[in-house]
Amino acid sequence: MPTLHPILPGSTIGVLGSGQLGRMLAIAARRMGYRVITYSPETDTPTGQVADEEFTAAYDDLDRVRDFARKVDVVTFEFENVPSATANAAMEFAPVRPNGNTLNTTQHRLREKTFLFTHGFPVARFHRIDSLETLRRAYEGFDRRGVLKTAGYGYDGKGQIVLNPTTDLADAWAKLNTLEAVLEELIDFEGEVSVVAARGADGSFTHWGVVENHHHNHILDVSTAPATIGLSLHDQAIEIARGILETLQVVGVLCVEFFVTRDQRLLVNELAPRPHNSGHFTLDASPTSQFEQQLRAICHLPLGSTQLLRPAAMANLLGDLWTSAPPNWPAALAFADVKLHLYGKARPRPGRKMGHLTALADTPHAARQLVCAARAALSQPV
Repeated sequence: MPTLHPILPGSTIGVLGSGQLGRMLAIAARRMGYRVITYSPETDTPTGQVADEEFTAAYDDLDRVRDFARKVDVVTFEFENVPSATANAAMEFAPVRPNGNTLNTTQHRLREKTFLFTHGFPVARFHRIDSLETLRRAYEGFDRRGVLKTAGYGYDGKGQIVLNPTTDLADAWAKLNTLEAVLEELIDFEGEVSVVAARGADGSFTHWGVVENHHHNHILDVSTAPATIGLSLHDQAIEIARGILETLQVVGVLCVEFFVTRDQRLLVNELAPRPHNSGHFTLDASPTSQFEQQLRAICHLPLGSTQLLRPAAMANLLGDLWTSAPPNWPAALAFADVKLHLYGKARPRPGRKMGHLTALADTPHAARQLVCAARAALSQPV
């Protein structure tokens, strides 16, 4: 293995994307003495507010991307829907971590499912759909039930339609408005879990255990760590995550989301090659957060401890909380073991992630009850 030269504090980290994940990465980087430059089409962004410099340009403005990359020592991304041409232009002047192959695989559902299936990772049955006729054939093969998804650029339930025997397939195909899609088997699952893990360029591997996730309207609502699953499933989830990171040769953080079926099997649902919403609890519950670990990995520094200091839970704060009045922050912060993280977004709107709460307690159940009680308190009259 070639000598790995660390990118030391005082160097400059480039972040493609400028949302809350980039913000928390930038805060970790600034704390460790790095400079941060962010690049996105927006200005006054969550990341830009704490970065040293904010490049505001379109992702397809490759000359500006090159200007950005000339000023940094390493590039990472805070969401996977950065065009591959953008990552390739940045790579002309700085290393991009995780690598372009990881980005290319995980930003496209069909490529991601094909990668998982080809390499023997457990995944629900799926078919490539490119016309109404191929949809009809695949739909019949799935006993007229499934989930139709756009092949690329989808998150938080966007770009997908659940199909059942009463669905008008022509209408569903027209609504999806795409040339290529994926039809997935509809899984009868009892729960959803995730593993947020990190891999260094030297092959070192760390993880924060298995996290239990609950969604509302396809958006993550509450995460609890550790998940209340059996030891065998826990170990399987960790080994599957390890195998995926090793196969993709990831340098950085990647989240593997799983379905837990009613007959106690794990099926990989999605991959996210970056810090993940379900790992936000690590900011308060571990010596090394997922954001610091991302920084350590891409800078070829030793990975930090991921020990869970106490059971923890995280609750998302969506823009819906601002509908009738500003949230009652003092009421939530009256819970001594609850921490508030806001993302600096000026305009709340329904479904928009504005921040999160984390809570620490003696048991996962107590942590979840605590964080939900604190979030409920935000709606109390001021």
